[in-house]
Amino acid sequence: MKDLTQGSTTKMILAMAIPVAAGMIFQTLYLLVDLYFVAALGEDSVAGVGTAGTLLFMIMALTQVLGVSAVALISQAVGRKDQEHANLIFNQSLVLSAFCAAITLLGGYLFAEAYLGSITADEAALREGLTFLYWFLPGMALQFAMMAMASSLRATGIVKPAMIVQVLTVVLNTILAPILIAGWGPGPALGVLGAGLASSISITVGVALLTLYFFKLEKYVSFKPALWKPDFDIWKKMLDIGLPAGGEMLLLFVYFSAVYWLIQDFGAPAQAGFSIGGRIMQSIFMPTMAIAFAVGPIIGQNFGAGKSNKVRETFKSGIILSSVVMFVTTVIMQWRPEALVMVFTDDAEVVEVGAVFLQLISLNFVAQGIVFTCSGVFQGLGNTRPALLSSGVRILIFVPIAVYLRYQPNFSINMVWYVSILSVTAQALVSFLLVRREFVRKLDTSEDGQPEETEQAL
Repeated sequence: MKDLTQGSTTKMILAMAIPVAAGMIFQTLYLLVDLYFVAALGEDSVAGVGTAGTLLFMIMALTQVLGVSAVALISQAVGRKDQEHANLIFNQSLVLSAFCAAITLLGGYLFAEAYLGSITADEAALREGLTFLYWFLPGMALQFAMMAMASSLRATGIVKPAMIVQVLTVVLNTILAPILIAGWGPGPALGVLGAGLASSISITVGVALLTLYFFKLEKYVSFKPALWKPDFDIWKKMLDIGLPAGGEMLLLFVYFSAVYWLIQDFGAPAQAGFSIGGRIMQSIFMPTMAIAFAVGPIIGQNFGAGKSNKVRETFKSGIILSSVVMFVTTVIMQWRPEALVMVFTDDAEVVEVGAVFLQLISLNFVAQGIVFTCSGVFQGLGNTRPALLSSGVRILIFVPIAVYLRYQPNFSINMVWYVSILSVTAQALVSFLLVRREFVRKLDTSEDGQPEETEQAL
């Protein structure tokens, strides 16, 4: 366990964010390696895997229920020096992870075809997407156990073990992808099936390695079968914190599904271009997401310890760091975004869609960084409803306007990106104001018990 209530908040954020970012960079490589070999199969394969990949947001929504609640409750318990309660939360999160994994497998195999058929008009892309998804579902299900273990470690201030495991699984996937997708060496050329299989195998190994770490090395929180009997009071607390965060991710699923639906009439090249651009965008977000992941447990421990000024200081440091990172990436995206897209395809139509998407959407990267940081604050405070509210504002702006424009005679794909910029900017403003409101409500006394000035809400 690492005490996150002492020292410079900026240094603590960087100390946690750098290992997390390193793991995410390797995770990015894993996504891009898959994309590289799938792109070689053709635009139908890219479009199919891209549309199937939208279901990742559904899985991420469910994993957020576990991860966010574990970080909030365990970090606050650590701040109170309550190891027994931290252990109870950890073990209950494992039980919930098994429950969610079962739901994922059942729902995925039963409803995948109906869902994918609703957002793609291309039969070949639909078949490719289903093949990929059926073989990736076991890996998706195992994500819950990995999230429960990694989030519990992060709540105690420990990030390196999860990062190392993530790196090792990415290396394994990087080895397996060309073998199983393209048939390099002794492997069969399985196409998109190989992409899903490589991911599932890699995630399985990652879960096994993290489990071994908990058995051999972790001391503060550990596997205790006596604590595996469902504690519905704990589940209620976890769901109260986690469900709004899961809803926030679920709204991202709605957003990406809506985009694929909006642009389907432009054909497979448009969906393929958005798929590639979207993967690149997710990769670009990794550093600022790492900052947000660090902000959460630091806020949680200091909130649990009653250190209001440290909570405010952490928020300010997180906003500054994420804004700087996102400003730099925006400048890069305004330069030559097509160079990044051309790494994965030489199809002129696909390159144009992907490059224009990146160039336009980068205009809200700083706003997106603010959104991520605010979400980390809400998680640390144990109230994720404001994050869900701000995401709802984004969807309520984006969907009606974009759908209206789709049925106009001069509708173009770029209109979708402009509406997206507007909606994310509004989301960032709402998130920032909601953080201020939470600080006024929850941090209304200083460490000595005297009222704080409202103007100090930051």
